[in-house]
Amino acid sequence: MLGREHLLACVSRELTLISRHQLAKATGGVLERSAYLVLNRIDATGPMTARELADALRLEISTVTRQVAAMLREDVVERIPDPAGGQARRLRITATGAARLAADRERYRTGLARVVSDWPDARCAELYRLLRALNEDIEELQGTPWPRED
Repeated sequence: MLGREHLLACVSRELTLISRHQLAKATGGVLERSAYLVLNRIDATGPMTARELADALRLEISTVTRQVAAMLREDVVERIPDPAGGQARRLRITATGAARLAADRERYRTGLARVVSDWPDARCAELYRLLRALNEDIEELQGTPWPRED
C-alpha cells in the first residue's frame, strides 16, 4: 500500500498528465483551451462581465481581458449591455462561438469514448463520480462553484 504523501504525488502527476492530452484529433476550428473554458462558463451561467469571469476562473483580470480580446476577434463572444443597467458590458456567446463550442464538446466526447470504449459502464460511472467529487471539493475550498445541469 502506498503512503498518503506518495499517493497524493502520484494523483497530482496523473492529473498533470491528463491535462496534456487532446483526446480527439484536432482539425480546423478547434478553440484555444482558455476560450473553451470561458465559453463553457458563459454557457453554464449566461452572459458575464470580464470581472465575473476572472473571479469565477480565479484568474487575473488582465489575463481574462487578453483572452476576451482574442475571442472578440474570433467572433466567438460579443459584448452586450448589462440588462441590470450597469455600465459594465457582459460577454455573450455568438452563434459562431456556440457552433464551435458544440463541435469541440463533441470532438472531446468522441475522443474520450475511444479511450474508454472497452470500459464497463460501472467503471465510467466511478470515474465520473470521483472526478466530480474532486472538482466539487476544489470549488468549495476556493468558493468558486461551477454550475452543473445534472
